Amino acid sequence: MAISEIAMKGSHFPDTEDYNELDEEPGEVIESAPPLKVGEEREIGRSGLRKKLLRPGRGWETPEFGDEVTVHIVRSLLDGMLFNSTMDRDGTLTFKLGHGQVVPGLDHAIITMKKGESALFTMPPELGYGDAGCDGVPPDVAVKFEVELITWITVIDICKDGGIIKKILERGERDEKPSDLDEVLVKYQATLEDGTIIKETPGDGMEFYVNDGHFCPALAKAVVTMKWGEKAKLIVQPQYAFGGEDNLLSALPHDVPPNSVISIDLQLVSFKPIIDITGDSKVFKKILKEGEGTITANEGATVTIAYVAQLENGTTYEKRGLDGMQPLTFVTDEEQVLAGLDCAVITMKKGEQAVITINHEYGFGSQEVQRDLAIVPPCSKLVYEVEMLDIIKEKAPWEMNNKERIEAAEQKKEEGNHLFKYGKYQRAAKKYNKAADYVGEDNDFGDDDLKPVIALRVSCWLNGAACNIKLNSFKEAINLCSKVLDIEFQNLKALYRRAQAFMENADLLLAEVDIKKALEVDPANREFKSLYIKLKRLQADSNRRDAKIYVNMFAPATKDSSTANKKLKVENAGKEVGGQAMEIDQTADSSTPVA
Repeated sequence: MAISEIAMKGSHFPDTEDYNELDEEPGEVIESAPPLKVGEEREIGRSGLRKKLLRPGRGWETPEFGDEVTVHIVRSLLDGMLFNSTMDRDGTLTFKLGHGQVVPGLDHAIITMKKGESALFTMPPELGYGDAGCDGVPPDVAVKFEVELITWITVIDICKDGGIIKKILERGERDEKPSDLDEVLVKYQATLEDGTIIKETPGDGMEFYVNDGHFCPALAKAVVTMKWGEKAKLIVQPQYAFGGEDNLLSALPHDVPPNSVISIDLQLVSFKPIIDITGDSKVFKKILKEGEGTITANEGATVTIAYVAQLENGTTYEKRGLDGMQPLTFVTDEEQVLAGLDCAVITMKKGEQAVITINHEYGFGSQEVQRDLAIVPPCSKLVYEVEMLDIIKEKAPWEMNNKERIEAAEQKKEEGNHLFKYGKYQRAAKKYNKAADYVGEDNDFGDDDLKPVIALRVSCWLNGAACNIKLNSFKEAINLCSKVLDIEFQNLKALYRRAQAFMENADLLLAEVDIKKALEVDPANREFKSLYIKLKRLQADSNRRDAKIYVNMFAPATKDSSTANKKLKVENAGKEVGGQAMEIDQTADSSTPVA
């Protein structure tokens, strides 16, 4: 039977979208109701549409508006008189939900069904054939639809403009979808509307990077919407295929006319995720084989890897764990290997295999380096094929007893001191943070341990603040010093470093509060006197800038003498401030050794 035979006639009926009464009322939770049992009947929403379950379906998914469904339908009046059935012709009915191709009640009925389900729906006239009726149905009569949902195809408008319509023929095996960076393996056949094949992949499929695109623009746009193993049919308009005569998007394949609509049967066979490890597109990891479980090699873990290291041209310059050679074991985040390899390995799981591409900034830099098997030229891009053989994670604080936590914190602090001495402030700051975590406030230390633990914690926060000042991370320095002052409100090192950070952040008033508080504790402290002199100079500079802005805003341009007088007053004010500052002892030792 043609769809037109059961479609709404004329304009007597509102479009499907006008039937808002089918939506749930505020506070009504239809989906939380228990599922229907066979033979049970229930009203759907508040529209008068009723559903009686005849046979349960399979799975849990239901179709949505826009999907293309295939059904068997038997239509009858309430007295049981049949007026139409697809079973009579041993056929089925296929249509798109929500496109006005059937009576609106049928659309809303089918979206409640699972695959293979059979149900009997009773529809009031306004959801059926209304006051016009149709062949075999009088006006203003309720009808019954016995429906079997055979299958459906999910239809997606990928670009929301009708340019690429995707029909899902077979759902994927996994939930993951490729990203723009990933390498995908696809199989496809592209045809014109008359069935002419214009492109077909070989039997094993075709690999390409999504960002690079392939064949036509639609392919890359579609593949990122697909799941692993998914099969789909694409209907592609010219703007996403090959364009028109005056706007060719890519070279036209042989015998493809301009403005052609093409159809693509597409399968996403698999894909290899590619991760931008450093966030600046200079270290990439392409996963060849997924690892075991969820545990990755965190910072401080001892890892064992096998690898082949090559130049971009394929020249091998180093191997480990292959051809009889011992694998490489190292501790992550300790500068024991190249920075790019180090930060990539931290993301790997045991058993994972990956290709890691490293730009020279994270490799050997601009130096020529002799390695085991070849020379690495300056500024070389490096390619490592790595397998993670083993991971021994560093113990977390919650896995230790109190004694172990204190010993680990002291060790991390000493490692931080060593790094600070050699100017490696970023790594030193990480060590101090780890040390503070080992003796953190959420750990339950006894009375005997509490005093030394607090002293160790304070020392790590102070040293971390010193690192952050060196790294121009003034907000973090202020945060760490504030933690110290919450415990020891007169700690001079915390007041000094926080005042320094406030001054660098141009918070001069807050800096002055800290300096004055310190001078109340130790009036003779030379370092704070020197810092106070610097502060007064900064305040004087700030005052001069503010006064100059004020003069330029309000002084008439013609009154040069008045402007000059104001500038003179500003300069005199600056000299007075400077003079007051100079009265303070200027001899001060600015060095602030690590605690």
